[in-house]
Amino acid sequence: MWRKLRIAILLLILATVVQQIWLDKAALVWKHDLYVALYPVNVDGSQKVGEYLRTLTREDFEPVAEYFATEAEPYHLGLRRPIEVQLGAQVDAIPPAPPKNASMLSNILWSLKFRFFAWQHSPKVNVKPDIRLYLLYYDPETNPTLSHSTALNKGRIGRVNLFGDRSYAKQNLVILAHELLHTLNATDKYDLSTTLPAYPEGFAEPGNVPLYPQRFAELMGGRVPMSETRAEIPKSLKQTVIGEKTAQEIGWLKLGGDH
Repeated sequence: MWRKLRIAILLLILATVVQQIWLDKAALVWKHDLYVALYPVNVDGSQKVGEYLRTLTREDFEPVAEYFATEAEPYHLGLRRPIEVQLGAQVDAIPPAPPKNASMLSNILWSLKFRFFAWQHSPKVNVKPDIRLYLLYYDPETNPTLSHSTALNKGRIGRVNLFGDRSYAKQNLVILAHELLHTLNATDKYDLSTTLPAYPEGFAEPGNVPLYPQRFAELMGGRVPMSETRAEIPKSLKQTVIGEKTAQEIGWLKLGGDH
């Protein structure tokens, strides 16, 4: 009896995972706009951050949708706005952090915990979201540096570490857009040990002569390459582009395709 029940539960879990994988891949056909729900989280419980979060509106995140619309134009997706953003209600709980011990088992367990968290903490928005991002806001005075944000393409969810201060708004959107692309299968294109963009896929203009300094950052490269040993954080999305390798990963550009 118990053996049959365990088998039934495992089959149900397997069916759910297979269905989610199919849905995730189907979305990348880009037959319709993808809706992103943004859920602010006051990680510190700070009064200053809380006051800032109360001022946020959907319009504060509209540049992200406009950015993806502009970057998608050369790839002729047939969608005027491939990404739409929705600002959801503030979430009081904090999503589970990724494990420090990055073993396969610990990553799988964290992924399941995070997806369960998202199932529990997804306040309703106008349109059912394809992607859910939890925006974890910190007070820059007490947290002058932020740990790495993380996102999963399975389940299309992410936890995005940001500064809860209006002066960081434009740079926050760069981090948000970067993590959003992770949910769509895009990979990092920088050296994890140095944070320097990897050549050529992490460069916005890899064919430039001279190569340095670059004018833009490839969004998944993370920084604007200024020399072989120095790269700068982009000030806003206007200083970033989505390169061809990233476009291939997210389904905008087929291998060997024209754009």
